[in-house]
Amino acid sequence: MKFNDLKSALLSLSIKDRKQLLAEVVIDLTHTIETQVISRREILNNKQGACPHCSSKSYIRTGIDKGSQRYKCKSCIRSFTEYTGTWMARLRRRDVVSDYLEMMIEEQSLDKISAKLKMNKKTAFDWRHKILSALSDKDNDHDDFTGITESDETFFLRSEKGMEVSYREARKRGGSSTKRGISNDQVAVIVTQDRKSAIDMSVATLGRISMADLDKVLGERIKKGKTILCSDSHHSYKGFAKKNEVEFHPINVSKKQRVRGMYHIQHVNATHNKLKKWIDNTFWGVSTKYLQQYLNWYKAKEFIKKMNNKVEALSQISLSDKAIERFLNINSEYEKLIT
Repeated sequence: MKFNDLKSALLSLSIKDRKQLLAEVVIDLTHTIETQVISRREILNNKQGACPHCSSKSYIRTGIDKGSQRYKCKSCIRSFTEYTGTWMARLRRRDVVSDYLEMMIEEQSLDKISAKLKMNKKTAFDWRHKILSALSDKDNDHDDFTGITESDETFFLRSEKGMEVSYREARKRGGSSTKRGISNDQVAVIVTQDRKSAIDMSVATLGRISMADLDKVLGERIKKGKTILCSDSHHSYKGFAKKNEVEFHPINVSKKQRVRGMYHIQHVNATHNKLKKWIDNTFWGVSTKYLQQYLNWYKAKEFIKKMNNKVEALSQISLSDKAIERFLNINSEYEKLIT
């Protein structure tokens, strides 16, 4: 129904019916915003949360402040609200959060977002990366990889997009490395997924991966007797599997071997291809500094793509109270990677 037709139909109602309809619409809108906007109040009130400062689960409610429930931790004696530590902490424009999440899901550009929501482009950029920091699952409990689990690394050209480069000559975005083969100009991303639903995407190192990189990324999720690891015949994977006493089936890609019975790495290689196309076509490449953020986004995108209410789903998986901490540590994590 067109807007004018709908307006005429509404005006044909009696004043009493119009008032009742308006009240119900307002209630429904408020409910929608409350369920879509990130809020940890219910979790904290049910004693299922923890203090964002010290992670203690011993806290009490201490009243309402500007519409937010305040809590006080019995361990560190610091106070907090349901927003403390989350990506929505200290936001001034919470009224447009649902609209922002919807436009983010639609993968609209920062220019379009800032124009439509009337916000500074830098603010739109910061909101994006605060949300993506909330999607990081480093501090959350992981499900172990079970059954046949494929793992392989892929490489992205190191990029200082948006930063001043002093150690080399500037190159056109999407160019090629000046060095042959795998070098420190390449960023290694380890992608691991089992045949069910568990998946991990992690920026590991510059250049070739080592057994230590695999141990850091996968060590806690690969278990003896639970996981059957399948990868290429790189010595790092062999050493990692041996150290963790995990059944290992190498695929010798250099000899054009693709499948060994039920063992192959074609699922993970397909994920590599889809990931690279998404990053290249949607963003024209991303800075290495933010690469892990976009890996988080890709995982979330795949997770919610079949859900009816994607905005609510995105808000629910970005409830982490470590979001701001991770957001502020992006620079230091990048420094660790390049050094």
